[in-house]
Amino acid sequence: MTKQMHSFHMVNPSPWPFTGAASAFMLTSGLAMWFHKHSYSLILLSLLLMILTMYQWWRDIAREGTLQGHHTPTVQKSLRYGMILFIISEVCFFFGFFWTFYHSSLAPTPDLGMLWPPKGIFPLNPYEIPLLNTAILLGSGVTVTWAHHSLMENNRKDMIISLFLTILLGIYFTSLQMMEYYNSSFNISDNTYGSTFFVATGFHGAHVLIGTSFLLICLLRQLLFHFTSSHHFGFEAAAWYWHFVDVVWLFLFISIYWWGS
Repeated sequence: MTKQMHSFHMVNPSPWPFTGAASAFMLTSGLAMWFHKHSYSLILLSLLLMILTMYQWWRDIAREGTLQGHHTPTVQKSLRYGMILFIISEVCFFFGFFWTFYHSSLAPTPDLGMLWPPKGIFPLNPYEIPLLNTAILLGSGVTVTWAHHSLMENNRKDMIISLFLTILLGIYFTSLQMMEYYNSSFNISDNTYGSTFFVATGFHGAHVLIGTSFLLICLLRQLLFHFTSSHHFGFEAAAWYWHFVDVVWLFLFISIYWWGS
């Protein structure tokens, strides 16, 4: 940093964007092979490459921001804008699912029997696992906020405890959702209701997994003393993402589980 006359970070050439894109392409191709050929080989290879890319890329970013001092206030500001725009794109992503659900449910076509839920579909009881999962995610929002305030106050012990509790709640949520899917009386191929239900809740479940891994990396970095009270945007971005996941679930619970049933 002593040799450059500006506060920006000129990123060195990196192979990880290429390997990340290649793993994503292989994953989609592997899913197609799984659906049609019942072959898991390409999926396993793509997941291995994706995990390798995640580890190497996160390692490089942690090194740049923590040890090399490249994440100056100017760079952190641009990272904040980038995370905000990413969350906005995620809002648009889920907006499409809600649009599909309400379009089908408010004006069911003759193909659906002119009623919603369609005949033969027995919706899940919103006051059982869905309500419990709502309480779990709301509780995780409290614990991640606790972790953030503890970090800003240099309370390392409370930060580690609260972040660990948030990760446990995320894993518990995913386990309950898997059990809910297993015991469901309908599947993704059961007309529009099954498709919208499993696509919307399934993508949200995928976001919970991503957010949990995000927070797990933050916990490991906290154990390695990477964060300070004034320099911790990596964790702040994870907290923003987790709050976004919480809010989306509230809309899912009210729209699909409660009103849709």
